[in-house]
Amino acid sequence: MTTRDEARRGAGDLPADGRRLDAARPPDAGQDDVAARPAGGASRPSALPERLYAARERKGVDLYRAERDTKIRARYLAALERGEYRELPGDVYTKGFLRNYALYLGLDPEEVVGQWRRERGDVGQQRLVLATPQPIAQPRPGLQFSPGVVVAALLTILIVGVGIWLGIQVMRFAKPPTLAVTSPREATIELAEDATSYTFEGTSIPGATITIELAGGNRQVTADSTGHWSQTVDLRRGKNEFKVDATDPDTGKHADQPAMIVITVPFQEIEAPQLTIDQPAEGTTVENGAIRVQGTATNANSVSIAATFEGPVAGAPAADPKASSPPGPPPITVTVADDGTWDTGSTPLQLTTGRWSITVTASNSQGKAASLTRHVAIAYKGVNLVVTIKGGSAWIKVWVDGKIDPTVGRAGFTYTDGKVLTFSGKTSIEVRTGSSGATLFTLNGQSLGALGKRGIPETWLFQPPAPPVKTSRV
Repeated sequence: MTTRDEARRGAGDLPADGRRLDAARPPDAGQDDVAARPAGGASRPSALPERLYAARERKGVDLYRAERDTKIRARYLAALERGEYRELPGDVYTKGFLRNYALYLGLDPEEVVGQWRRERGDVGQQRLVLATPQPIAQPRPGLQFSPGVVVAALLTILIVGVGIWLGIQVMRFAKPPTLAVTSPREATIELAEDATSYTFEGTSIPGATITIELAGGNRQVTADSTGHWSQTVDLRRGKNEFKVDATDPDTGKHADQPAMIVITVPFQEIEAPQLTIDQPAEGTTVENGAIRVQGTATNANSVSIAATFEGPVAGAPAADPKASSPPGPPPITVTVADDGTWDTGSTPLQLTTGRWSITVTASNSQGKAASLTRHVAIAYKGVNLVVTIKGGSAWIKVWVDGKIDPTVGRAGFTYTDGKVLTFSGKTSIEVRTGSSGATLFTLNGQSLGALGKRGIPETWLFQPPAPPVKTSRV
C-alpha cells in the first residue's frame, strides 16, 4: 500500500469527536488538499492549527505533497492542522511531528512546540527528556553565482595561468638548448680527395638557430618543428675545422657543449699536361702565311696558340730601323678533344713574311700547364690571299692567274658571315664581291681589311708587290 493510499484511508477514519477528516477542508481547497479547518457549526480550533494551516497555504503545497517531503502521514498532518492531537500516537511523536512540520513550513520549531504546550496548559509541568524523531534538515540552498564570485573565479584562473606560464619561462631560461650532431657521427673524419662539400645533420629543440662556424664564414639554419636540421658547407683541400652551436631564439642561451668537428680532404696528385706538336715542324719554311697548327695533349682541357715576330728571313732586304715589327695575330684557343687531339682547323695563324716563333700552351682546370715552341719562316712566293666574309653575307667570284677558280665557280657563290677562303696564285688573284664592306682581305700574311663599303659591288686585283687595284671585271 502506497503512502498516498494510507493518507487517504487515514483521512477517511472517524476521529473521536465523530467528524471526518474531509470535513476540515476549507471551501476553496482542491480534491487533493486535506485541510484542518473544522466543519461549519463546530467551534474554531486554537491558534496553532490555524498557524500551521496558514503556513502551508503560503508554501503552496497540499497535504500529500507535505507527506512526501516530511515523511509524516497526511492523516497526522491533518490532525495537527485541526488541533486533533488525540489522533496522534502520543505526545512524544506529536512534538517530533510539530518540529519537523515547523521546519518544513519555515517556522521556529521550538516556538511551535512551546505554543502547543501553552495551548494544552502544560506550562508548569516538568518536561520529560525523551528521544524524539530527528528533525528533518533544512534543504540546502542551490548553487548561486554572484558577480563577485564570477570575478573571483576569473581572477583565480588568471593568477594560476600566469603562475604556470612564469614557471615554464623560468624553466626555459634556466635550461640551455640541446644539440646533437648525427652526421658525421664522429668528431674527426676523412673524405675522398674529390670531395668538395659536406652536409651536416642533427637535432636540437624546435626553432633553435644552428650556427656552423668555418673559415670561409658562418652558416646558419633553423631547426624544424621536430628539432631536425641540416646544412651543406663547402670543403677545401686539407683540414677543415667546424664548430657547431645551437641557440634558443627566445632565451638567447647556447648549448652547453658545442660540437667540434674536423673533416680532412686529401690533396690530389695533379699531373701536368703532356703536349706534342705535330704541325708545323721545327725550323720549317713555308710559302703561305696561313699556318695550321695541330697536335695532341693529355691531362689538358684546352690549348692556346700565339705567334711572335722574330725578324726578316735570311736574304731579305734589311728592314728600316725606324719601322716597328709587324704585330702578331690574335692568340687562338682550341678545345682538346676526348681522344686528346687538337687542331686550329679552319682558323689558321695568318703570318706575314719573316721569322716567327709559335708557342703552344696546354692547360687544365687545376692550373697546371705545359708549353712547346716551334720556329718557322714565312717566305712568300707568288700571291697568297685569304678572303674572310664578316658582317653579313657576300657574293664573290675569283680569278687565279687570270682563270676562274673552280672552287667558287663561273657563276660565283654567296657565302655567309664567318666564312674564310684561301687562294694561291703565281702572279695575280682577282676578286669580284657583291659587298665590298663585308669582304676582308689578307695578302701574303698582311691584313688589308675591307677595301670598300658595305653593299657596294667591286672587283679588286692583287698582284704583289704592287698594292691592290680596283678593276672593272665582272
